[in-house]
Amino acid sequence: MTAQPKYRKTLLACYLGFITQAITANFAPLLFLTFRDSYGIPLEKIALIPMAFFMTQLLVDFAATKFVDRIGYRTCVVCSQVLSAVGLALLAVLPDVFPDPFVGILISVVLYAVGAGLIEVLISPIVEACPFENKDGMMSLLHSFYCWGSVGVILGSTLFFALFGVNHWRILAVLWAALPFLNAFNFLKCPIERLTEDGEGMRMGQLFRMPLFWLMALLMLCAGASELSMAQWASAFTESAMGVSKNIGDLAGPCLFAVLMGISRVFYSKMSEKLDLTLTMLGCGALCVVCYLMASLCASPVLGLLGCALCGISVGIMWPGTLSISAQKCPKGGTVMFALLALAGDLGGSVGPSLVGGVSSMAGGDLKIGLLAAIVFPVLLIAGLIVLKKWVKVRK
Repeated sequence: MTAQPKYRKTLLACYLGFITQAITANFAPLLFLTFRDSYGIPLEKIALIPMAFFMTQLLVDFAATKFVDRIGYRTCVVCSQVLSAVGLALLAVLPDVFPDPFVGILISVVLYAVGAGLIEVLISPIVEACPFENKDGMMSLLHSFYCWGSVGVILGSTLFFALFGVNHWRILAVLWAALPFLNAFNFLKCPIERLTEDGEGMRMGQLFRMPLFWLMALLMLCAGASELSMAQWASAFTESAMGVSKNIGDLAGPCLFAVLMGISRVFYSKMSEKLDLTLTMLGCGALCVVCYLMASLCASPVLGLLGCALCGISVGIMWPGTLSISAQKCPKGGTVMFALLALAGDLGGSVGPSLVGGVSSMAGGDLKIGLLAAIVFPVLLIAGLIVLKKWVKVRK
């Protein structure tokens, strides 16, 4: 990084970009009960908010394969910040403007979800295209900022509500919107390189004909599912297992999970030159299996919570690690490959938590049974990594 000082501005903008994505993903869920109490929106409709957010991201991931290379990285990434800022700011306004407040909330969520989807597609290839030597470590450190953003929005919002009251949430929405708005100017000025020259990047059809791409897509799906299955249910699991309040559950569950996930990504970024990425991911996959077993089978609430927390460490490098391996094995994949891998990861992030919820419901609301079912994802990830290592040996 010291050899390329001008790209520090690019890194800063990308770090703030992932923090922005964390804000868009985590802020509205903190207000679900407030929306219910203030606007009389039933919980069944409120449950559509995260679905709209993630489905919009999935659509953007796919659409980005068609337009990002044509429009250019800079224009698209600046738009990602502007849309995120506008969506967050309008969240403070539109619910009180529309006759149906839910419509106003949904419009705001879709707007900043488009921004978040563009962030997910663009930030990783922008950093991958920078002339750094330690690409694995840089990618892991980059993705740690999503974790720190998640922790920051949970702690920052909790502190704001404690000091000023949750009824002033509109002010906080505008304050959070200021970060992507200011970061748009960073992306306007910083140097941005392309992964491939015009016409050199692979097309979707070419990628679909590569068995290696499908293996990478499977790894991304499993990485997203392994991470989000625990992260999305961590608060509810902590409340039910430990018998604590929601505020304590949020801090002990998803917040602790995010902290440990961030720590694992920072640690790998420092040690990446000494570690084999594929072997490290295999070890993390095995640890993830153990964590899901602890959370689902241990009778002790403390051991169950420990399994939930340590899962953050185990899933930390799965997503950025898969992106790094993909870039190494398929250097001509370009923006299309990164967009499709983001789509696979988001799909896993939707399928995993849905599986946990569905199985738990069939088991009479037993969340432990649902988490046990989700063990299939780290197991598949381990199997995929073993196939990858054998494939590499054969190619050599």
